[in-house]
Amino acid sequence: MYKVFFKDRTIFLGDKNESVNFEGMVYAWIEGESLEGLVLQFDEDESKEAIFIVAEEVELLFKHFTTCFKYIEAAGGKVFNSKNEMLAIYRLEKWDLPKGKVEKGELIRHAALREVEEECGVTKLIIEKELNSTYHTYWLKGKHILKQTYWYKMSYAGSESLIPQTEEDIQEARWLSLDKLEEFKANTYASILDVINEQ
Repeated sequence: MYKVFFKDRTIFLGDKNESVNFEGMVYAWIEGESLEGLVLQFDEDESKEAIFIVAEEVELLFKHFTTCFKYIEAAGGKVFNSKNEMLAIYRLEKWDLPKGKVEKGELIRHAALREVEEECGVTKLIIEKELNSTYHTYWLKGKHILKQTYWYKMSYAGSESLIPQTEEDIQEARWLSLDKLEEFKANTYASILDVINEQ
């Protein structure tokens, strides 16, 4: 199943079994049908919190779904230090995790490490494991963008001072203890909450 965020609202893509307990509009997609109108309608009609699109072949459905957008890949990290504090950034008046666009020809794991280093000023990060990807949409220069972000759980054993990348509008980089994440969770993106809550 895929979960795609439109700000704080959601389109789910999956099979009929996954949609059984879903309370809301379920749309059955047939190969060859265009989803563009449905996607635009959902984007504009904010009265619907979520819809579920189902198909026999979920991967084929998702492949078609991506054609309704300009597709971009990004990568980032949920980073913990030796005190088990989590690395957070504050950008554009929201709490976030360090992440950024994958460059052409770059390995996704390398992009994730590079982005954390560039956005927060820490080096010698170790990837512990891959987490679930997140998907979210936004408008940019008149184009509807679908961004897939690959996430990795990382560890950091150093003691470097955090340096927020101000040219990327990052106002602050901070280590947060896990018992003090209320402020972060109250002012972040829905897709980021999924990353925070994943074990």
